[in-house]
Amino acid sequence: MRQLRLADAWIRWADIPGSTDSVRVFLHGLGAASTFDYSEIAVHPALRTTGHRSLLIDLFGFGYSDRPLDFGYSLAEHADAVAAVLDAEHVRGVELVGHSMGGAVALVLAARRPELVGSLTLAEANLRTGGGAWSRRIAEWEEDAFVTRGLAAFTSAEDDPAYLTTLRAAAPHALYRSAVSLVRASTAELGGFLAEFPGRKAFLVGADSRPYDEEADALAAGARILTVPDAGHPMPTQNPAGYARAVAEASLR
Repeated sequence: MRQLRLADAWIRWADIPGSTDSVRVFLHGLGAASTFDYSEIAVHPALRTTGHRSLLIDLFGFGYSDRPLDFGYSLAEHADAVAAVLDAEHVRGVELVGHSMGGAVALVLAARRPELVGSLTLAEANLRTGGGAWSRRIAEWEEDAFVTRGLAAFTSAEDDPAYLTTLRAAAPHALYRSAVSLVRASTAELGGFLAEFPGRKAFLVGADSRPYDEEADALAAGARILTVPDAGHPMPTQNPAGYARAVAEASLR
């Protein structure tokens, strides 16, 4: 586990060596953690054959990273924290793989620091105004109420054991503020960032998610559409092998 101190908090990530100088960076979704979601995926044979070094970054508030109370947890702040990690690792032109909120963070990072991002592989990333159903439900609360009662109510109703594992570890204030940032993000920003990105770009959709409206948005923005079979939105944990193969396919074209 590697770590970097930003202000008074530590952001942490796993570093899996590769056989080439290419770097693949994984960013998780809301309430998840890259070190949990991607540990099996990053070492899957389909991805190991590409030779990439892999960085599995836990965003502030999630996984192994710290949960600072004075951090805003906006998409831009998450993106800047990821940029600081890549600067500390002295890497440029990475293959950025982002699921859901992690895809939105990836888009903001590519727009703010284009030299850091060589390609984008986005798995059902948020592209439209208003966030997803999950983030909208969280954002309906007031922050204090969500911290004291809301997260407990959400976890008690969650029936996905994999997601429940990381959700229980998430900081309530981080989950809430990140969700609010997703809801407030505009289509012009996220969809526009994808359309304007000049590098290779792919958009992964779980077969069980269809019909998925933002698939058309991604296609219109010039992204290649790839399907992860036997999975819905939580595709990294529902079908890690299928997810790994889709990421590998996106890497080769």
